[in-house]
Amino acid sequence: MADHATSVFLGLDLGTSSVKALLVRENGTVAGRGAAEYPTAAPRPGYAEQDPEEWWRACGDAVGAALRAAGPETAVAALGLTGQMHGTVLLGADQRPLAPAVIWSDQRAADQVHEITGRIGARRLIALAGTPLATGFQAATLRWCQTERPDLWARTSHVLLPKDEIRRRLTGVLATEPSDACGTALLDISHRDWSDPILAEMDWDRTLFPPVVASTAITGHLGPDAADALGLAPGIPVVGGDGDAPAAALAAGIRDPRTLFLTLSTGAQVLLPATTVETDPLGRSHTFCAALDPGPDRPGWYRMGATLTAGMALRWLRDRVFALDKAEAYPRLMGWADEAPPGANGLLFVPYLTGERTPHMDPNARGAFVGLTAAHGRSELVRAVLEGVVFACADAFAVLAETGSAPSRIVLAGGGARSPLWRQIVADVFGLPVLPLATADGSALGAALLAAIGSGALDPAASWAVYEAPVEPDPATHARYRDLVALFRRQYAIGRETVHALAAYERNG
Repeated sequence: MADHATSVFLGLDLGTSSVKALLVRENGTVAGRGAAEYPTAAPRPGYAEQDPEEWWRACGDAVGAALRAAGPETAVAALGLTGQMHGTVLLGADQRPLAPAVIWSDQRAADQVHEITGRIGARRLIALAGTPLATGFQAATLRWCQTERPDLWARTSHVLLPKDEIRRRLTGVLATEPSDACGTALLDISHRDWSDPILAEMDWDRTLFPPVVASTAITGHLGPDAADALGLAPGIPVVGGDGDAPAAALAAGIRDPRTLFLTLSTGAQVLLPATTVETDPLGRSHTFCAALDPGPDRPGWYRMGATLTAGMALRWLRDRVFALDKAEAYPRLMGWADEAPPGANGLLFVPYLTGERTPHMDPNARGAFVGLTAAHGRSELVRAVLEGVVFACADAFAVLAETGSAPSRIVLAGGGARSPLWRQIVADVFGLPVLPLATADGSALGAALLAAIGSGALDPAASWAVYEAPVEPDPATHARYRDLVALFRRQYAIGRETVHALAAYERNG
């Protein structure tokens, strides 16, 4: 490294729709950023697949853009990985992908979820893995492959999570870490390693899965071919990294159980840190490993409620309803929504476009506009979508609150946190002040922070969290939303039989 070069840490975030690259200085300021999109294929109803080669191409584009933004006097000291959780990449004997990756929003394995849960026992699975099994989770997808694609299963030598496929491309090393591996429903979250009892029930050998290392551990170094593809120097250390939700929580400095962390990205998550393993025996929420191992004033786990559709609903409006140009889409959508009052003039949106997790754990749940009349237009449609996503988050948080959790504030992250209107809706629905994270790239920032910690440049207690001005709730609007959230919660039970019949109709053609 040249004496005059600025040392930075690279965070790579393999998201659901794009990869983000963030170059961060040791003081937490951003030197450069880049992003590149890739498509999701749905070859059959309920399927969601991505091409790992598209991921790799996008990584090159995103890192190149970040390096150009940072300038030539920049040297990457270490690299951290994060990304979409739960998904499945099957590798053959040559350690290359055999098929498209099945990602978290895929719904094909509903039968396998029931089979595995019955085999292990719902409460036993939750006690071991911290989570109920859901479609899109690696355990269910692997069983689907084993039963429905035995030819493919017979050629499978190794299984990786999405971000760990990028690690393989970077270093040639197969490895994972607890904060992402826990989203497979195959990890013993108390011991932060693969669960021998679960693997025994599945009759799967440990050698199918990569070693589990600490999120801050150096797993390998950037190989020459990968370095050439990304425009980086070979030999850069690559740390374990973390899943996208724990990465964003790390970046946001979430350590206090009185702070609720809410992310609005493709999906949405509500998260509370925990110093011990606390699970929901009814299986409505998840308990996962935090990025950093537990320590003094450092929670080792978090309790999370997840809604599958957040920013995805806006993207659906952009592409399928209004057919807007990407460059102008979101300012126009938010402008339209701002023209409608709270409550969207009596229009309610149920955002279950790809099924739902917390609290229903139902892959056959479906979305709906409720109360639609001829008087409603684009402003009400968009406003109802923004509100419906936050209502679903409030529904998920209600499960976490059953243990007595009473947060005093919300830290908001993700792309949706960039919208002043969406921030205000969050504050008004929850009735709590909202602190927006100053960067939209929270997960990438968390990955870069782990790179800095893992390389020894920073202490595990370090934080790069910077917040924007707090957004205060409006009491009158909060009271109005309280009534609407109650109506929202009734919709699933009211429509369950109908949407399940429609889901079966869709599957059967």
